[in-house]
Amino acid sequence: MTTLLISDLHLDPARPEITRLFGEFVDGEARGADALYILGDLFEAWVGDDDPSETGAFVAERLAALAGSGVPVYFMHGNRDFLLGTGYAQRAGMTLLEDPTVIDLHGRRALLMHGDTLCTDDVAYQQFRAQTRDPAWQRQFLAQPLAARQAFAQQARAASQARQGELRDAGKMETITDVAPAAVDAAFHAHDVDLLIHGHTHRPAVHALDVDGHACTRVVLGDWYEQGSVLRVDATGVRLASL
Repeated sequence: MTTLLISDLHLDPARPEITRLFGEFVDGEARGADALYILGDLFEAWVGDDDPSETGAFVAERLAALAGSGVPVYFMHGNRDFLLGTGYAQRAGMTLLEDPTVIDLHGRRALLMHGDTLCTDDVAYQQFRAQTRDPAWQRQFLAQPLAARQAFAQQARAASQARQGELRDAGKMETITDVAPAAVDAAFHAHDVDLLIHGHTHRPAVHALDVDGHACTRVVLGDWYEQGSVLRVDATGVRLASL
């Protein structure tokens, strides 16, 4: 059996073709998997489980059907959908995972992360992350009317795009928004693993690393902006491919 891992789908009504591709993947290949792990940013934005979007309803229906067929579905929050709650998770048949989480992946200890906490050089983002992960901030935000929350999400997206433009103009985009090697090494040490799987950076690759004399592997999952991306893992190893 094969375990499937995906992240950074950024599903959004503006890109219905990617939502359809995700539906085909869930109804097709995923039905033959032993588990599906979604490591964050399933949605472009998530402002609360009361959002009546058609995209959210479609995804919940397809994932619930997958889980109902006997394939466990696991979800880890990303930086775009960290407000996804237990209500939606139950509706979609998903089990919520802490970030980070260590699992047994075909006999190998694997560390799963969304990946944003590894980007420690992006100080401004880490400060924003700390604020928005605060339970008090989240309670206050979710108490606002849906329209206000949606407006905040649009403003945050525009601010993020503007900042990325500034980083590109300054020639710092590649370094600031990528993982910090020291943070990666620390993650391997802290969790006593030799396999790390994460998303967030949109730089899909399988990296062979030497961490204090130990052979380690870091797999970066791809995004779903232009195509699908999936990591397939079984007893023979890891295979990262586009759909």
